Amino acid sequence: MTERIFIVEDNQEIVDLLKKGLIGWGFDVASCQDFHDVVLEVTDFAPSLVLMDVNLPFFNGFYWTQEIRKKSLMPIIFLSSRDADTDQIMAMNLGADDYITKPFNLDLLIVKIKALLRRTADSGHGAPTSKLMYKDFALNILENQLEKGEEAVALSKNETKLLYPLFENAGEVVARETIMEDLWDDELFVDRNTLSVMVNRIRTKTKDIDFGPHLETVKGKGLKLDD
Repeated sequence: MTERIFIVEDNQEIVDLLKKGLIGWGFDVASCQDFHDVVLEVTDFAPSLVLMDVNLPFFNGFYWTQEIRKKSLMPIIFLSSRDADTDQIMAMNLGADDYITKPFNLDLLIVKIKALLRRTADSGHGAPTSKLMYKDFALNILENQLEKGEEAVALSKNETKLLYPLFENAGEVVARETIMEDLWDDELFVDRNTLSVMVNRIRTKTKDIDFGPHLETVKGKGLKLDD
């Protein structure tokens, strides 16, 4: 199977250089066309690895790395002219696997890509998915909706976040603390009461597709989707 590399870079000369080199080594390569929604393009292409610049139109590479990490553990290598230690530390803290400063040696970059892909294959981390499946239900992460056949129920972004670990670990109890930590961000602080309200709201919303009975509260432990 050919490894797929996705390039998030707005300098076309650099994109052309990377494509020529990577294709020459047998990689399947694509680059970002719409910088308004990098995650959508990454998901559609389903790459084995992403090459990410920092300075991008609309949102920077730090932001997009954080968004990709909400969905996938795929390898991400930063390629940037910004060489400050703080930039490199931020990138790694947000989930980057490596940080290479421009100008870069293309041969060295390709060696690093191949080594990182080997490690990724060994660890079992794969490409992102836009949907998680459980029985007859699909959690559509990009559209923020729960689907059953042709029917779809719109979810809020945080309701999708709540269901994500439950779909990933269907049949297993996910601790309330784990779910609340996933939901915390700069705009939302979730306590146990808020979480209970969100769970009840999801049950009510999904009544017509009969999802609610599968969403179980395990007293003193957390939440689960039944076996």
